[in-house]
Amino acid sequence: MPDVRPSHTPGSTRACAHPSPHSGTRGDSAPTPPAASPDLDALPANADGAEVWAALGAAGLLTSAYRGGDVRAGVDPHGLAGLLAAADARWSIPATLSASVQLATALPVLATGTGPVVERTLRRTLTGRATLALASTDTTAGTDLTALRTEAVLDDDSVRVTGRKEWIANTTTAEAFLVLARHRPGRHFTSFSWVLVPAGAPGVTVRPAPSALYASSGAGHVTFDAVRLGRDHLVGRVGMGLPLFARHIAVERLAGALWGVALCRRVLATTRSRLADRAHGDATLWDLPHIRQRFAACLVRVQELRALADRFGPRVALRHDSRAAATLKAAAGTTVPYVLGECAQLWGAAGFADGGIQEIRAQAALFGIGGGATEVVLDTVAEGADQILAELAHPGPLPVGPAGRGTPS
Repeated sequence: MPDVRPSHTPGSTRACAHPSPHSGTRGDSAPTPPAASPDLDALPANADGAEVWAALGAAGLLTSAYRGGDVRAGVDPHGLAGLLAAADARWSIPATLSASVQLATALPVLATGTGPVVERTLRRTLTGRATLALASTDTTAGTDLTALRTEAVLDDDSVRVTGRKEWIANTTTAEAFLVLARHRPGRHFTSFSWVLVPAGAPGVTVRPAPSALYASSGAGHVTFDAVRLGRDHLVGRVGMGLPLFARHIAVERLAGALWGVALCRRVLATTRSRLADRAHGDATLWDLPHIRQRFAACLVRVQELRALADRFGPRVALRHDSRAAATLKAAAGTTVPYVLGECAQLWGAAGFADGGIQEIRAQAALFGIGGGATEVVLDTVAEGADQILAELAHPGPLPVGPAGRGTPS
């Protein structure tokens, strides 16, 4: 059965060309994939997200995604890139998604909270003994969070959560849900807060999503029927739900770009080998000029995505720059489908085999949807048009007139 996933030799790791945007002694070197361990090598390529998360935690690798190994210090783009590249090389897209959402968004949001309830969940999740689901999208449009209907009714000593969240990664395996809920009516950004809801609390009902493509990510829907908890389950300050989400969704978008480079590199490498091995006349498919040109166009696109990740990674990781994050998200959302679409065409009929490039291509469509649809993030980029144009200016030895040359008439 054809498979675009590289073969794996137990006890080895596969380095992927990858962005290294973090400043410091690492410079521009490619990130070092986490060292292999017996637990990791024992996992099959079809391991689900919870199994992958547990193995990464048992190997002590999850904290490598953060500066100094501390989630409260923020992500280290270099460490996050290496971890996602290693996961992508070993396991499926759904399993890697399961890890990516927790690393880039769920854990950093949870880490803004304090108290025994938060600390216990944070500790268990970082060591791989539990998975955490980020329950933000509601029954309403995912691009309009101010319209979400899940409610958190607060009183002096408790919080009561009622509502439904749909298409949430890690739903079927989560020990707890980090729930974005409104604590008062209206669309104002201060009307929302985060609540940590144990999956086993009375009133919580979980249902798998009807998706064979993403079943191994634990994707599902969860309903909260008047779930009553102590106020110690509130995460962060009341009313800071959306500002916190905006800050940390930026990091999720960075993670998507870093992962996108690794995924495209992997698929291109395997496609390149197939083309070179497949006879065509007296030569191979790789020797056909139009094949090489299509492949080269993919290489250009992936290098462009990596260059953007190199440039904007520190801005997003350190300053949560929303425009830089939107640029990365838009680039990944267009580059990944393009590259995988071209590779799917080059694989021909063999790409339709189970686990083949056509299945991977369908799963990778998520890059244009999850974390903000491409059209939505392009609006954010457009809002910063003047600043972007100013940054693109390159002073030369000759002065430019006050209005420049403008557009030729």
